[in-house]
Amino acid sequence: MEIRTLRSFLAVAREGNVTRAARLLHITQPALSRQLSELEREMGCALLIREPRGVTLTDEGMHLRKRADEIVSLADRTELELRSPVSEVEGDVWVGGGESRAMAMVARVATDLGQKHPGVRMRIHSGNATDVIERVDKGLLDFGVVFGEEPDTHYDSLRLPHEDRWGVLVPRGHRLANAPAISLDDLRDERLIVSGESSEFARGSQTMFDRMAADGFNVAATYTLLYNASLLVEAGMGVAVCFDGIVNAGEDTPFAFVPFEDYPTTPAWLIWKRYQSNSRACELFLRQMIAFVGEN
Repeated sequence: MEIRTLRSFLAVAREGNVTRAARLLHITQPALSRQLSELEREMGCALLIREPRGVTLTDEGMHLRKRADEIVSLADRTELELRSPVSEVEGDVWVGGGESRAMAMVARVATDLGQKHPGVRMRIHSGNATDVIERVDKGLLDFGVVFGEEPDTHYDSLRLPHEDRWGVLVPRGHRLANAPAISLDDLRDERLIVSGESSEFARGSQTMFDRMAADGFNVAATYTLLYNASLLVEAGMGVAVCFDGIVNAGEDTPFAFVPFEDYPTTPAWLIWKRYQSNSRACELFLRQMIAFVGEN
């Protein structure tokens, strides 16, 4: 399975048409069709459903598309790192994280690093904890920012000087909007919009959805990242359980944020794979993050 063949397969998957993909790849349509047929023989299964107007992916094709994207991305990153001149610090630093003010620390360090070394590029990936950890494990991210308990021992980690506060995002005219703080019981009669993944709030492996539904709360919707959830709040679907400081909830906005009383804050961690070999750009980023944490 060659990288060149995977690039061709991805082009066909994106275009949904072999002729258009061949034009983009600057090869003939018969040559591309042969590549695809050889790939299917190698995989031992059909990857494409060929129709008069184009092609669609089989279930196996959709699985390969995801894996091929990861393989090609990793190959591109490795090539860029190896081509960087020895005398200069260049290259990409890939950092993933969820929505949190903790990412402001990454932004400050990245800005300083870029000013000192213009050849260093930051690649920021937004995603929930499950997605970020999976990408760190596969080498698609150099670092991840995660929240909650101290990370698993097969990661190296750095605790960041930031803790997130839990609460609810409510419409500006909501009955709870002016409360200084609330308890979970104050939400018994509310329609809730909650995170659909496991989190510290859920106190264990259950998702927030499972935990709150099991406790008798009315969960109207789940979300992965908060911006779309805020649109549901604005539309009147319910109130969103979330971290503070992600969506602007100032007096001139449609929202108010109300914290939970007596609920523990959630620590943030920078993680990276233990024993991984970092590029020079990644090493510099890590050193500056450690220095930043030490100063704060």
